[in-house]
Amino acid sequence: MTVVFSDRREAGRKLATELKDYAGRRDVIVLALPRGGVPVAYEVARALKAPLDVFVVRKLGVPGHEELAMGAIATSGVRVLNEQLVDELSVPQHVIDAVASREEQELLRRERLYRGGRPPLRVKGRTVIIVDDGLATGSTMRAAISALRESRPARIIAAVPVGSPDTCDAMRADADEVVCATTPQPLLGVGRWYEDFSQTSDEEVKTLLARAGQRSTAADKVGAEQPAASTLRRRVVRLAGRAGDYDRLIEAIGKARFVLLGEASHGTHEFYQERALITRRLIEEKGFSAVAVEADWPDAYRVNRYVQGASDDLDAKEALADFRRFPTWMWRNRVVVEFIEWLRDRNDSLAQAKAGFYGLDLYALHGAMKAVLRYLEAVEPAAAEVARRRYACFDHFGPDPQVYGFIAGSDIEKSCEDAVIAQLVETLKRRPAAKPNSLLPEDELFAAQQNARLVKNAEAYYRAMFLAPESTWNLRDRHMAETFEALAAHLSRRGRPAKVVIWAHNSHLGDARATDKSRRDEINLGQLLRETHKGDTFLVGLTTHHGTVTAASDWGGPAERKTVRPALASSYEALFHEVSSDRFHLDVRNAGADLPRRLLERAIGVIYRPETERVSHYFHANLAEQFDAVLHFDETRAVEPLERSSEWDAGELAETYPFGV
Repeated sequence: MTVVFSDRREAGRKLATELKDYAGRRDVIVLALPRGGVPVAYEVARALKAPLDVFVVRKLGVPGHEELAMGAIATSGVRVLNEQLVDELSVPQHVIDAVASREEQELLRRERLYRGGRPPLRVKGRTVIIVDDGLATGSTMRAAISALRESRPARIIAAVPVGSPDTCDAMRADADEVVCATTPQPLLGVGRWYEDFSQTSDEEVKTLLARAGQRSTAADKVGAEQPAASTLRRRVVRLAGRAGDYDRLIEAIGKARFVLLGEASHGTHEFYQERALITRRLIEEKGFSAVAVEADWPDAYRVNRYVQGASDDLDAKEALADFRRFPTWMWRNRVVVEFIEWLRDRNDSLAQAKAGFYGLDLYALHGAMKAVLRYLEAVEPAAAEVARRRYACFDHFGPDPQVYGFIAGSDIEKSCEDAVIAQLVETLKRRPAAKPNSLLPEDELFAAQQNARLVKNAEAYYRAMFLAPESTWNLRDRHMAETFEALAAHLSRRGRPAKVVIWAHNSHLGDARATDKSRRDEINLGQLLRETHKGDTFLVGLTTHHGTVTAASDWGGPAERKTVRPALASSYEALFHEVSSDRFHLDVRNAGADLPRRLLERAIGVIYRPETERVSHYFHANLAEQFDAVLHFDETRAVEPLERSSEWDAGELAETYPFGV
């Protein structure tokens, strides 16, 4: 048997001679498959004067048959799936997510260990030479190439010192170029072609990457800017904190009656504050008469009574007192208090044309039932007794609607569906009746009807959480659309077409047809309103690159002030970071041709898990079709809850985030 290489370092030097045409090129980077590929790649990168990084790949094994790969995840959070295998085995999405989450934690651990504080190299638009110490079956290299494609490099060269001739030939279907320095037949195993094929240690990987790190970082900065960044930079409107910041946005909104203002998290100060500023201008300058928010109808309607001057609440904090369900900080925060007080003061100065505050969501099953009963007790006690008997159906399930959903959804006991439908039908037939110390009779009846509608839709939602074929996401957003349409119709009866601002998360307000949701047959509020009110809607997305956020680590957990990691390199947020390190407005209708058509986009809800950032908080989108305009705030801070916890005050422990995964 002929020994070709003394060790991996010598193999790398010989492989580099096969790659000499790539020497000295600024667009070339070298990625190593750890651990054995790192010593080889180190010598290749040094000879070519190219930056070096690792590209960690973790297989996603089918549960119970882990040797069967249903996909892989890789550096920068890229995930690829064997769609055919997933479909054949009917692997549900939540199983894929669970496996990916577990493997991503190991991937992150290895990246932190290996990189030692250095950021990953940018891949998009560059020539990538991906290196291993040999090719036997080629499964790892094939998974790496497939994952790497998601980051859109210009070319991928698979390079190894030794490989099976059949595998090297087959790899040409995956890579743009394959370089196998030697292809012995038979291969008989990669290790047979090295005198020293001892296992590469983690320490050796760290040492070699550290040596190459300074050169790699410097090279990565040269010419690394995305081509779109320089073009977009000429199109953005800077936001400098001046009174006229949003003049161009207000002008772009034009005659649209429904303005949807999003957010990329439920806990970012700037998102709440800037939405409030824009909404104030829409109310004052364009005659908008309502703010509809991603909140439950009965909780928000108490706030509406306050801003209309029809409640006994002393101030906005008290008016927000019904927002006690997790997450309380979403609406019980200082920015919302300031906006509610402004709205009350403005309304107090007007005899009519007062603006209202309403909720669109459907979680408050029990709160809505209580609100229906309160209304009927005030106007017709006998009808209240009938409603009480109907709603008593829920009593023996306890206070948690998810318990009801599980039992009724599993057909263990008869559901309350018939009862809530009967009550809704009867409530919709009612005519306005005066209530003392309240808003107009027709407003109070409308509120009761919306609460009855919420009960009916919430019952279906919780029942669908378990074993039902219809997506609960679709049920929820259809309810929000249904509530919005009813609200708009009700407000339009006052003599002029209603004009409404909506506050909700980007994932609800950006057109779902332009995102991954469409692949799962999921719709959202923004899509439904665009379809129904073509030309009358204007969708605005809000994004951030890094900073802090108020969020929990788990559902029902305390509010924490958490650090938001810098955005992934292949995301719109990273692109906007290159455009400007400050804040700006971009009309994507006019700049659509300059925006990449499919990048990642970040979504942080009420839970933020930075340790599984890619899996938990990113999806693919076409921003130019998702929104009409985008507001980007490069660095943001956590919104301040009214009830600050010790966890929030302490904040997250200081941590270095060396890479955007």
